[in-house]
Amino acid sequence: MELLLVLVAITLPLFLLLLKNYNASKSNRHAPGPHGLPLIGNMHQFDSLNTHLYLHQLSKEYGPLISLKLGSVKILVVASVSAAKEVFKFHDLCFSNRPSSVAIQKLRPWSYNKLGFSFAPYDEYWRSMRKFSALHLFSAKRLRSFQPIRDEEIARMVRTIGDAAAADSGVVDLSKTFMTLTSSIIFRITFGKRYDDQEDCPEDGNNMRSQFHWLLAETQANVVSFFLTDYFPLMGRFLDRVSGAWARLEESFSQTDAFYQQLIDEHLHASTVSTTGDCSILDILLEMKKDSPVYTFDHVKAILMNIIVAATDTTAAAITWAMTLLIKNPASMKKVQQEVRDLARQKGFVDEDDIQKLVYLKAVVKEAMRLHPPAPILHRETTEKCVVSGYDIEAKTCVYVNTYAIGRDPECWDNPDEFLPERFIESSIDFRGHDFELIPFGAGRRICPGISMGAATTELVLANLLYSFDWELPAGKNREDIDMATKPGLTVHKKNHLCLVPKISDQVSRMLI
Repeated sequence: MELLLVLVAITLPLFLLLLKNYNASKSNRHAPGPHGLPLIGNMHQFDSLNTHLYLHQLSKEYGPLISLKLGSVKILVVASVSAAKEVFKFHDLCFSNRPSSVAIQKLRPWSYNKLGFSFAPYDEYWRSMRKFSALHLFSAKRLRSFQPIRDEEIARMVRTIGDAAAADSGVVDLSKTFMTLTSSIIFRITFGKRYDDQEDCPEDGNNMRSQFHWLLAETQANVVSFFLTDYFPLMGRFLDRVSGAWARLEESFSQTDAFYQQLIDEHLHASTVSTTGDCSILDILLEMKKDSPVYTFDHVKAILMNIIVAATDTTAAAITWAMTLLIKNPASMKKVQQEVRDLARQKGFVDEDDIQKLVYLKAVVKEAMRLHPPAPILHRETTEKCVVSGYDIEAKTCVYVNTYAIGRDPECWDNPDEFLPERFIESSIDFRGHDFELIPFGAGRRICPGISMGAATTELVLANLLYSFDWELPAGKNREDIDMATKPGLTVHKKNHLCLVPKISDQVSRMLI
């Protein structure tokens, strides 16, 4: 009896301890993922150059939800349609924050201390800015008011390509052409003037165009730059200062801020705000600042930065990927060209009213965004602890929603790696955030506010390129030579520029006379 009591006294505490650990493990169920190392976590395994591709491969091994750790940062990867639906439909409020970083928070080159709507935390200020942008910046009425600018800049691009084709000068760099086009459109919409007006083009090359393109490239580079402070707060700050990364970022911000201030000063001295409804975005923002003492020039600059970088890069990338996929799939190219030309006939230009009737063209755009979303990783941060698919997700977890993997989810897409625009002909799936199979612009509270502007520009550019020209590969090239390699960045561009040979179609001949 005494021996039994001794055994009970020894084993009972052990049993209770095992039970406690078992219950603790059940109540702390983390999504699976690769094992990391002490201190650095999975940093030695992480591919920061092709993040969306790396995370897609991980999802094939570990499933639709993956846990990673980069230094002190906990990361959750969302990589399937079902997981995205659960996040955006049932836990959207919990996933409504944006992760911060040195580039975004400390030195403010993009967000001006998170005053813009892209990286502001989910709070009353963000909600007010979101409402303001919906009513005054990206409304249907505002989108229509910018239509003449889109039409004029696209017509200018078509004439430039047409001149090259007529002169038989050969290859056109479409990647560069699309970036120039979207930059011109966004600059005019934002500031109310062209960035290559004569007075802004001194012979020394230090003109508004070059400054603007420098700003775009510099901002993208800064936002994706690696700062040790983000992952190792205690020692990273010192090492970032010693390496010079901090000083480079400060210098970049100083030049970027001066660029915006110059444009604001010129605008204030040149004219008063228009009251006709045809005003630029800068007009609207300056009026906002004038109406409320709460807003400063930093608020104005933050929103300008959000619009310029997001709208220019993503639209150019979307058009490039669509043309790349079409040149690699000549049957689809022929079919969409026939649709566009049958509708527009001898008009000389495809306008926005025509776009709504181009069913196959819209299917091509959707399919291109499914296979190559311009922003393949959506960044979120959890506001509180929640449970997704049975896994516990801690507060302040950085979330990567892999739209690239979601667009290739074999549970939802037949032949997911093939370019098949026909899959959308009889489908109601759209990219407006309600169908989680296709979310290149995001979903939920933080869906891209400029979705209508981006989609309209992409469709209109593509329609006019297909209407005006027949496209061929450069001499000696074949479809297999067109690679699909990508450049790193928040917006994923084609690594090697898309260069094609335009041939003037019969429809464009009258427009070039």
